[in-house]
Amino acid sequence: MHLVTDLQTAPAAIAPIVAFAGTDTASAIRDLAGLYAGRAWHASHIDSGYWYKYVAVGDDRMSIHRFQMHGYLRGDVTVEDEVVVQWIDAGRGRVDVGRNEVQLQHRIPTLFPIEQRFEMEYEDWDQRLVHLSRDLVLDVAAERYLTDGTIAFDRSVAPTTDAVLQWRRSVASAMHALRSVGPSSMAWHEAQRDVARSLFGLYPFQGETLPEGFGDRKNARLRAAVEFIHQHAAEPLTVSDIAYAAGISVRSLQESFQRELDVAPMNYLREVRLRHVHADLLEADQDVTTVAEIASKWGFGHMGRFSHEYLNEFGEYPKHTLRR
Repeated sequence: MHLVTDLQTAPAAIAPIVAFAGTDTASAIRDLAGLYAGRAWHASHIDSGYWYKYVAVGDDRMSIHRFQMHGYLRGDVTVEDEVVVQWIDAGRGRVDVGRNEVQLQHRIPTLFPIEQRFEMEYEDWDQRLVHLSRDLVLDVAAERYLTDGTIAFDRSVAPTTDAVLQWRRSVASAMHALRSVGPSSMAWHEAQRDVARSLFGLYPFQGETLPEGFGDRKNARLRAAVEFIHQHAAEPLTVSDIAYAAGISVRSLQESFQRELDVAPMNYLREVRLRHVHADLLEADQDVTTVAEIASKWGFGHMGRFSHEYLNEFGEYPKHTLRR
C-alpha cells in the first residue's frame, strides 16, 4: 500500500480537507495542537534542518492523514467522537506515555486511546492516521454486536499479521475509491464501512456478540427488551419494567432471554452495567474519582461482591483498571 503517493497526488476532486507545512517549532504547535486538542505540546530540533508537513483527505465519516516531522514532538492529545488508528513508516514514537504505553512499531496499526486524554512522543517520523467517526464505528459494530453507545477495544492485544494485512488492504482500497470516483460515490461509502470492519479484526471489541437468529422476526420483543436495557442501564429497573417496555409478560421475557441469550434478564442488565463501569474506569482519573463512586453510579453498592463479579468478567480488579 502506498499512502504516500496517494496523499501527495490527490486530484482536485479530493482536495485535502487539511494541509499545512512549516519550518519552525512555534508554527508546528500552532498548526497541529488544535487538530488533537493538544494543551501541553513541546517541539524541538534534532539538528539544523527542522520541518513538518501534514495533509488529510476524506470526509467527516472517515479521513486519511499523513504527518511528517524532521524534529521532536511531545504533548497531550484527546480525540472526541472519533476512533483513530495510526502507524509509522519511519522514526520512532510512543503513545499513552506513562500509562498503558505502546512503543510504535513500523507499519503496525496502533489504536489511540478512545475518548480520553493521553500523552504522546514522536521523533523524526513519517506517520499515517485513519480517523473513523464514532457513528460509523457504532453502525458497523451493530452488524455483529449488541451495542449500547459505548466504544471500547482491548488495546493490550497485538494485532495478528493477517489482521494487519486486511487493514492495509481496506485502507488502500478506500484511497483508490476516493481518488477514482470521489467522496460522494457509493464505492467510497462502502469502502469506509470495510475499513471500519477491518478495525474489529485488529483489536477485540468489548461488546456482546449477537446471538444466532437474534434478528429474526420472532425475536422482535426480545430485541426491544435488550434495547431498553441498554438505553436505561443507569436507571433503577425491575424485570417488570423491562417486560412492560417490550410488551410481553415477565414469564415470556424470562423464557426469551434464557432461550436466546442463555441468561436471565436481570443478570443481563448486571453484565451491561459492569461493561459501563469498565469503560468509565478506563477513562477516569484516579486522582479525582474512586472505584466506589463509579460502581455506585451503575447501581453496585456492595463493593466486595462487585469486585468479585468484576474480576470474573474482566480478569482484573477494578482498582487495577482505574490505575491504568
